[in-house]
Amino acid sequence: MKFFIDTANLDQIKEAQDLGVLDGVTTNPSLMAKEGITGEENIEQHYRKICEIVDGDVSAEVISTDFDGMVKEAEHLVTLHPQIVVKIPMTREGVKAIKYLNDKGIRVNCTLVFSAGQALLAAKAGATYVSPFIGRLDDISTDGVALIRQIVDIYNYYGFETQVLAASVRHTLHIIQVMEAGADVATCPLKPILGLLKHPLTDIGLEKFLNDHRNAGK
Repeated sequence: MKFFIDTANLDQIKEAQDLGVLDGVTTNPSLMAKEGITGEENIEQHYRKICEIVDGDVSAEVISTDFDGMVKEAEHLVTLHPQIVVKIPMTREGVKAIKYLNDKGIRVNCTLVFSAGQALLAAKAGATYVSPFIGRLDDISTDGVALIRQIVDIYNYYGFETQVLAASVRHTLHIIQVMEAGADVATCPLKPILGLLKHPLTDIGLEKFLNDHRNAGK
């Protein structure tokens, strides 16, 4: 399973990279704005900085909603760095763009997926990744993790190569749950990833070892 960090914050990306478990980065216009990154030139430069930190895929999102606009943006974004994967929204125009870009050899992350039917269309069109937003489904009393399991089962049954990227992962338990459901990737902020490190018995055990070492030979 791969870990992606969902942020545009360079310090957090560096911290996750230094941890040694980071496989990629996902971003979106909202995350860029949160870091005060505005303007096309600044955003593109920021993508390049992210790609210099990580070794894996970096998802960069289009902002156009029409086919021609998405394709034009996508073809430009992939010139920024070989690690760029273009995020295309799950819309009618988006599916058309995914098919076109896939035929051109451009990798796509289909974003804003909320149903198995949408995930099926994304895979049929040739998306490299499909991103079901589990946290947002949980927000409306729908089981987001169950959707991950459903999509994984469908893809496995029909042999689709599209990777299931669990997005809108809110907490550490979500990571464990999507792992159990068979997701290929989990993308989330840094905090849930660091949460995997924590267990009270680890702290208790370490403290005992250190105390025994201090008391040895007294």
